[in-house]
Amino acid sequence: MKKVIVIGAGVAGLGAAYKVRRAAEAGHDVEVELYERDDRVGGKVASEFVADEWDPAAEGARFVVDGGPDCFLTEKPAIHRIAKMLGIYDDELPTDESRKKTLILSRGRLFEMPDGVMMFAPTKFVPFATTGLFSWPGKIRMAMDLFIPPKEVAEGEFNDETLESFIVRRMGRECLDRLAEPLVGGVHASDPAVMSLAATFPRLLEMEQKNGSMMKAFLAARKKVEEMKKKYPPKPGEKPRTFFTSFTEGMKELPEAMAAAIGAERIHLGMPAEKVERTDDGTYVVTFADGSTATGDAVILATESWAAEKLVRGLDDEIANNLSAIPTSSSATVSMAFREDEVGIDMNAFGVLCPMVEDRPLLAATYSSTKWPGRAPEGKVLFRGFLGGPHNQEILEKSDEELFDITLNQLRSILGISASAEPLFQRIYRWNGGMPQYTLGHLDRVGQIEERCAETPGLALAGGSYRGVGLPNCIESGERGVSKVLGEWGIELDEDKVEEKRAY
Repeated sequence: MKKVIVIGAGVAGLGAAYKVRRAAEAGHDVEVELYERDDRVGGKVASEFVADEWDPAAEGARFVVDGGPDCFLTEKPAIHRIAKMLGIYDDELPTDESRKKTLILSRGRLFEMPDGVMMFAPTKFVPFATTGLFSWPGKIRMAMDLFIPPKEVAEGEFNDETLESFIVRRMGRECLDRLAEPLVGGVHASDPAVMSLAATFPRLLEMEQKNGSMMKAFLAARKKVEEMKKKYPPKPGEKPRTFFTSFTEGMKELPEAMAAAIGAERIHLGMPAEKVERTDDGTYVVTFADGSTATGDAVILATESWAAEKLVRGLDDEIANNLSAIPTSSSATVSMAFREDEVGIDMNAFGVLCPMVEDRPLLAATYSSTKWPGRAPEGKVLFRGFLGGPHNQEILEKSDEELFDITLNQLRSILGISASAEPLFQRIYRWNGGMPQYTLGHLDRVGQIEERCAETPGLALAGGSYRGVGLPNCIESGERGVSKVLGEWGIELDEDKVEEKRAY
């Protein structure tokens, strides 16, 4: 019997452990033990329910608060696949498209994102021409993208540059400051001046080389999407397919279902790992903070890069050195609820983005109860603010109460929430060192890490620090780690066989 030890019970570690369990269910002689430093599974995926104690007549009514990611990209298949295996696919929750609107703060005023904008490129002329989000010189400079030739890339040359360099070169500084930075850079909570485009959005580099112009590229993409919608219209009664998807019980529904499938007896909480060693016979020994140890035939490190670096230091210093070169930033989410009749603003929006040039402590805010049906009881609303990011790490040194006050004041100042409206409750989640920064050279560092792991039987790394920060990417990274280990043992997992066994 081969044993796989997984360190870290975020979605990457859960994805790894769940794949080992599926291999066991398929009849392979493998087992898994999953260790987590915290007292719960899910890592940065955290949700809680808050009972509506402010309305005695609303028995059972509650708020659903997501402290970390509140959704995933619908177009990425990993979570859909896992949700079907776990029987929670029907709990997937699309956004309320009838109330879809994104606001952007510009020069102290709120503007609706123009219709037809894809990532950062306008694809509809009238909304772009009439928006007050950009100045006329800014609009003209963005339109010049149609005539600027693509960057020359020699055959065999690695094509990369920063997000700032790319956007300013193609569409101008105003496009970067007012649109691309809060939209594109905000996904990774990264500084556009050092953010590697090849590591984060390689498609943009490919689109430039193929289409010459970003506006032409996104026009073609929009046309393709519209053609697919006509070719494959939604079936009657079918759940709408929206850009983002969540779960009815909050995002924690996913990791909790994965943990249940893995088995509580195989998951060990409150067990911080301190060191990973490999003996002469290839056995891995993991030492924990309480002095206890665990041994296995393979180990998958599904932690933040800085945590993995400490674990492998001494086991493989080359891997550790590359891990230490991956910077991270910290952030916090602050959620607060109000009575709807007291907020005094139009709630028909998904949220607001605050570009860095606005010099606000608030990076963005989501109208959670608008974007996701069922997030707040009737007559109540729920907001979520984002603080921190690479340019404002100092703010996270403040107390919870100070961050509550900052968020409330910003919501009042930016959105116009009434000064008389007081929060019914507030929740804060802090994510220290939680967001990896894919800076220039990131793919080289990851490539070297993967090469060393390939040369080391039984060792794999997984998580958002390497090839994608989204939840589907993290799950796939954990599964790739397991595939690497199983392959070394001559095991190939037939997922169809697993499903057949479950049917009986």
